[in-house]
Amino acid sequence: MKKKTKPTAPVPVKRRKTVAAARKAAPKRARPAKTLAAASPDDAKRTVRRLRAQLAKAQARIEELQASADIDFLLDIPNRRGFERELHRSIAYIKRYQACGALIVLDVDRLKPINDAFGHAAGDQVLKAIVAVLLRQIRSSDVVGRLGGDEFALLLWNLSETDARAKAAALEQAIDQLAFTFRGRTVTAGASAGVAILGPHAEAGRALEQADSAMYVRKAQRRHEV
Repeated sequence: MKKKTKPTAPVPVKRRKTVAAARKAAPKRARPAKTLAAASPDDAKRTVRRLRAQLAKAQARIEELQASADIDFLLDIPNRRGFERELHRSIAYIKRYQACGALIVLDVDRLKPINDAFGHAAGDQVLKAIVAVLLRQIRSSDVVGRLGGDEFALLLWNLSETDARAKAAALEQAIDQLAFTFRGRTVTAGASAGVAILGPHAEAGRALEQADSAMYVRKAQRRHEV
């Protein structure tokens, strides 16, 4: 007697993928980058000229911004940053070539009462007049800078200590002679100056401290004189 065999499940027939489905399932190949057409020599020259012009314009703008960052916007002279940069450069020159110079720190007297009584516009007018006096009293090779507020500094070349002190006294006298009229009142300001000599062993920070200390001593003397 024959044994009964169990019916086997039909094997599923794998369907063949259509061409469209196969293309869809296949990973996409990167398309080759388009190559740029080579520029003509004339186009390349024009591009170079344009880029050079843009670069020159950018460099000029950078120099303009750097210069403005070192200039006092009210008085059009170097601010503290600009003056200290010039002082460092000058001292390096003095050390290398055995030159000499003088640093004068000058503080305006009685400016605060003028600001309080007549406003800051009056104080600005006083500062502008003082800067005009300082510029008339120095040479084109010298430098005047505003350290801040009512304090100024002068870098003077090739002066002995005697000459530098004489120059400081002349600056004080010239500023003392200034007179201003605000709201019908005539007022004067004045200034006190201190001196430091710049030689082969000078240092910028130390020189500023020396001149500043000498200026405060002079201010006390002038207060006593008055």
